[in-house]
Amino acid sequence: MNTSKSLLFMACAALIFLAGCGKQQQYEVIERVCVPDVRMLAALATAEDVLVKMHFTIDKVDAKEGFLRTRPLSGAKVFEFWRKDNVGAFNVTEANLHSIRRTAELNISRGREDQQLCITCDVKTERLSLPKGRTGSSSQSAGVFSKSKSSMQKLKLGDEQRKVMSWVDLGSDARLATQILNRIKDRM
Repeated sequence: MNTSKSLLFMACAALIFLAGCGKQQQYEVIERVCVPDVRMLAALATAEDVLVKMHFTIDKVDAKEGFLRTRPLSGAKVFEFWRKDNVGAFNVTEANLHSIRRTAELNISRGREDQQLCITCDVKTERLSLPKGRTGSSSQSAGVFSKSKSSMQKLKLGDEQRKVMSWVDLGSDARLATQILNRIKDRM
């Protein structure tokens, strides 16, 4: 009897402890960073360096317009612990369950009143939508999404699947944009 009461007490204590850990954490989103006494080329070089260290590949840089865009970067999986492009538990889980890619766009411009250089960042997130193939039985389940064998899974799409496959826009990733802006600000 005493043992069952002790176990019940420990189970209740564990539940209360876990409920406290489940509290949603506050995260401050930064929309832009302004830095004084920095030239446009230096800001672009710093931004490019930060993005490359985060494993993004630069697609376009326009120094005259103050614009920088990356190529889409697939979301880091759980075993890629060195990558930092998933910010928050939800984004980590989503990138491990789905094919996610992100594209970062930075705009650098001078403020009107104080002539500071201001940097904004927008990270667009997309998820791969891949229609299922037809299966006749459970033994053909390896080929639901591709023409692979059960012994070796490969993503080999059929012509019909290729035509209807698309990237679905999931909106902006404000947390990753904030992390990028903070890294740029720390480097300047």
